[in-house]
Amino acid sequence: MEYLQKESRSQLTLYTTCLDDMIAADNTVRAIDTFVDSLDLEHLGFASLASQGRPSYDPADLLKLFIYGYMNRMRSSRRLELECNRNIELIWLLGNLKPDHNTISRFRKNNPKAIKRVFRATVSIAQNHNLIGATLIAGDSTKLRAQNSKKNNYNLKKVARHIEYIDKKLEEHNTALAKADNDKEKQDHKDQIDKHNKQRKRYEGINKTLKEDTTTENPQLSTSDPDSRHQITRGMITEVCYTAQTTVDADHKVLLDYKVTNENDKKRWETCCAEQNPSLKPTNSPLSTTKAITRAASLKQHTI
Repeated sequence: MEYLQKESRSQLTLYTTCLDDMIAADNTVRAIDTFVDSLDLEHLGFASLASQGRPSYDPADLLKLFIYGYMNRMRSSRRLELECNRNIELIWLLGNLKPDHNTISRFRKNNPKAIKRVFRATVSIAQNHNLIGATLIAGDSTKLRAQNSKKNNYNLKKVARHIEYIDKKLEEHNTALAKADNDKEKQDHKDQIDKHNKQRKRYEGINKTLKEDTTTENPQLSTSDPDSRHQITRGMITEVCYTAQTTVDADHKVLLDYKVTNENDKKRWETCCAEQNPSLKPTNSPLSTTKAITRAASLKQHTI
């Protein structure tokens, strides 16, 4: 049986191919290109670059790269740098520009708020094209595990248990020290007493920090990822994590809002509804109110 014959890599072709012909008319990159070109990037807050020195990359090109990367699950600056050299869609989108990973990373670092405003621009465009009915919006959330372990997350009750345990151990070692006969045994107990005293001092500091936190009824302290919180993820399973909330319009499934917080679903959802209400205006319905549905233990409806 014969196999399909591939072309020789050194074979010359008589007719050259235009780069634009290699991208289909309905390819998503064309939509990205048109969308970014329609934006006023200076108004959105993208950092303007100095006119002196070596020519820099256009913020529009780097924004196109980021949008393409997020749509295709590529967030690493080094991965995006690699794709700029081999991905035909990115070669077309950037006009064969090849920014390095440092340039890509700095762009993201220097323009976090402006990139968020780009998302808001997509919602405005959808509303201008009557794609948002604003009569029914749905919200859901997922838990994103933080790098902070449960061991390094503290609340007042947990710290109190640690201090109680340490006090018990200190009492045991002090009693044993009084009864010790030889120098080695005495030194071992002294070392343990010093160790537990240092631990107790550390927990006292954590306890003081927690008591000074008046922003919530149940303060927590995460030592390696300070913004994360210990939450229930499902059933009785808990993790130190964040809550990612999204709201979607029911008419055309347009994403309206997203938030990553350390609050639970109910608290964050009420805030999302309050934030969305001023900007949502029904385009295809005479209804004056917007119904919002969120997934929880039971479905609840909110009128906003």
